Amino acid sequence: MTPAFEKLQQHLKQLPGLGYRSSERIALHLLVEKPARLASLVSALEAAAAAVRRCDRCGNLAEGPLCGICADERRDRGLVCVVEHVPDLVAIERSGAFRGTYHVLHGKLSPIHGVGPGDLNVAALRGRIEAGEVGELILALPNDVEGEATCHYLTEHLAGAGELKTTRIGFGLPSGGGVLYADSVTLKSALEGRRGYH
Repeated sequence: MTPAFEKLQQHLKQLPGLGYRSSERIALHLLVEKPARLASLVSALEAAAAAVRRCDRCGNLAEGPLCGICADERRDRGLVCVVEHVPDLVAIERSGAFRGTYHVLHGKLSPIHGVGPGDLNVAALRGRIEAGEVGELILALPNDVEGEATCHYLTEHLAGAGELKTTRIGFGLPSGGGVLYADSVTLKSALEGRRGYH
């Protein structure tokens, strides 16, 4: 293979879920089998990179100041589901079980990996709570050590003041499992079976 092909394959291999064979297949598909698709793919990537940003309120994907969920007047703005990453939000939305809003942390606390509160989207959440927007905070973070540490931090430092109710999903989610890989029925059960968190 040529150096340019190998460079493309290496970049593709860095994407989540793609190994050596998958990246090789995609590179061959784009360059040999369907080269006409390459220009439109590059154009779509460039357009998305220029247009897509984080929602000012929740951290979800948006093309303006607010994402579609935050801008939707029919959503219950007082009910905020805190998730680790955007794919977790997408999984919960797909379940159809939640009509509140979200807050995406873009990670979880991990002192071992040098991830502290300042590295997460916590300041915006604090602002929402202090503005009185939030009535219930649903912690939908992974059921692992870092997820529990993040829940504890949020409860101690953000949810402690005022009349804010804090709950934690977990019913039906396996230990060490995350929201992203749960099916719709399990996510619905987890949301309906949420419990108080302190």
